[in-house]
Amino acid sequence: MAKLLKNIDLYTGYQHIADAYVRFTDVIQDVGYMVDFSEQADDELIAEATGRLVVPGFIDVHKHGGYGLDTMDGDPDKLNNMVNLMVTEGITSLFPTTITQSPENIERALVTINQVAKKNLVIQGIHLEGPFINKVFMGAQPEEYIINPNTALLKKWYALSGERIRLVTYAPENGGIPDFEAFMLAHHIVPSIGHSNATRAQLCHSRATHITHLYNAQRPLHHREPGVTGHGMIEEAITGELIADGFHITPDMLELAFRLKGAQRLELITDSMRAEGLGDGISELGGQKVTVKDKQARLDNGHLAGSVLAYDDAFRNIQTMTSASIQDAVQMSSVNQALEFGLTQKGHLAIGKDADFNLFNKKDMRLQATYSMGRRFARE
Repeated sequence: MAKLLKNIDLYTGYQHIADAYVRFTDVIQDVGYMVDFSEQADDELIAEATGRLVVPGFIDVHKHGGYGLDTMDGDPDKLNNMVNLMVTEGITSLFPTTITQSPENIERALVTINQVAKKNLVIQGIHLEGPFINKVFMGAQPEEYIINPNTALLKKWYALSGERIRLVTYAPENGGIPDFEAFMLAHHIVPSIGHSNATRAQLCHSRATHITHLYNAQRPLHHREPGVTGHGMIEEAITGELIADGFHITPDMLELAFRLKGAQRLELITDSMRAEGLGDGISELGGQKVTVKDKQARLDNGHLAGSVLAYDDAFRNIQTMTSASIQDAVQMSSVNQALEFGLTQKGHLAIGKDADFNLFNKKDMRLQATYSMGRRFARE
């Protein structure tokens, strides 16, 4: 029996249909204009969708944790629960993200993610953030575990992950880069500049095509040295991540990135950590104490320690804080990630694609429900 959405305001990812229908099981069976709709005897109407705004499910390629749980916990049951809770904020494809830690802790996390991903198909890859970064811009990454890029170690971790590592954050100014980048590109891993003190001249020799949390924890834009941020703005082929919580990046600078890069070269991420969804209080990240107050997570030294941002808030914020349209927000939250990482079943709504989509109330842009491969999820 197929389920049916009728009279919806639909953004497929590539097209806007103001009065549309979608028929689906675990995949999209049919999609089109209501004027072309013909009912089938076994249709099961999803009444809650009528009149709603429907957009593709979100793809978050940078998310450490939330709801009291963290990727680095290395516990299969906890990780599975964490992933399912993240679906309730609209995420239907997730790259659980590691942090700079001891090799043993990173390896335990990678093995656990691989184990859970075999059954929980929301996990579509792994983001390895560190430990191959620069101490100058370590941000909330624990300094004692930072090392230079190591191709042999990355090969080992790639195998332990079940070949699920799809994104690696590293500092290209450190040693061993040609072999390190060559391995990534040969294995369909996207090289991402992050936590880096590299100059524009150094970056021009890098093969990186992605920048981790653009603006944050990197050599900034300066009128005599473009740095990592300037390099990301100048190079059209580079995709930049944005944390649209209003704290990591001010609205004016979000608008600047949007005007310079355009919706096609930006991706919304949350970079959320364990404390997301728990309110103010004490939490931890990578073994470090984190204090959450007024929706900001900070270490004792004042550094931002990831975010407590939910993805549906990021989707809404990018529209209220910049001149981005709904279509632009869809591009930055679903379409770009699917294209960049080769997620051929994800990112837009078309016949044969996975039934991953979000229902929003059009009046206040609040998330009502998420369907992940046809299964309904919603906040309690």
